[in-house]
Amino acid sequence: MVNTATAARVPPATPQRFPPAANDGAGARIEVQGVSHWFAQRGQGGAGASEAARLQVIEALDLEIAAGEFVALLGPSGCGKSSLLRLVAGLEPASAGQLLQDGKPITDPDPSRIVVFQDPTLFPWRSVRDNVALGLQARGLLKTQGHRVDEALALVGLEAFARALPHELSGGMAQRVALARALVNDPRLLVLDEPLGKLDSLTRLTMQTELVALWQRQGFSALLVTHDVEEALFMAQRVVVFSERPARIREVLVNDLPYPRHRGDPRLAELRRQALALLGLGDSW
Repeated sequence: MVNTATAARVPPATPQRFPPAANDGAGARIEVQGVSHWFAQRGQGGAGASEAARLQVIEALDLEIAAGEFVALLGPSGCGKSSLLRLVAGLEPASAGQLLQDGKPITDPDPSRIVVFQDPTLFPWRSVRDNVALGLQARGLLKTQGHRVDEALALVGLEAFARALPHELSGGMAQRVALARALVNDPRLLVLDEPLGKLDSLTRLTMQTELVALWQRQGFSALLVTHDVEEALFMAQRVVVFSERPARIREVLVNDLPYPRHRGDPRLAELRRQALALLGLGDSW
């Protein structure tokens, strides 16, 4: 049954620990407290726009992500999932409520919170290594911490392609470069906005497993937006299912299956049935 207590705080699941974790305890604790968000519709003005001209995308949302937890967000297209990611990343302020990282307000972007988008957005004139080095270079750390670039490339299995240019890479390899560019900053929260959405199905399945392995190894917290129900359930410990816009929490599905997971597990099939029903697709299962 759907949980109708949408305004209640949703507590985090106890994160599973996976030895060996290179940076055990490195994950950030994120709190979303009473957050609502809206923006002026195109052509309706900015701060002075009337209430009627505003499009609300999130309503009175409470959510907590435990340190080191993997959480996925599911919901209809346009319901506010990606907007929530932008707020968590500090890319824009919430219209109401507050967001906290380890008890401190999130007000601006920070290297501890890195976003990986659907498009890897690599600079075509820069080598793989130089693309990965961008974060350290921008912070003036490349000379003293350049070894971290090689370590990040090793984590995603691209050491042999350090000198390659983006046009020489497959789609999956380009997305690995984007992940390495995020990991070189040693993030405490990885914000994943449909990062595998443009990959072919076989590469996508492989990358799902690799992302989970990186999360286990590095110990960061992860927040994933995806439209793929099976992807969310295969990767995450909790799957938050949103309503139509403005986003409210309809239900939180807890996946307590241990890792590595097997896609044919009956528990995954049952969770998939529940998720599709919550999304209005129960008749198709």
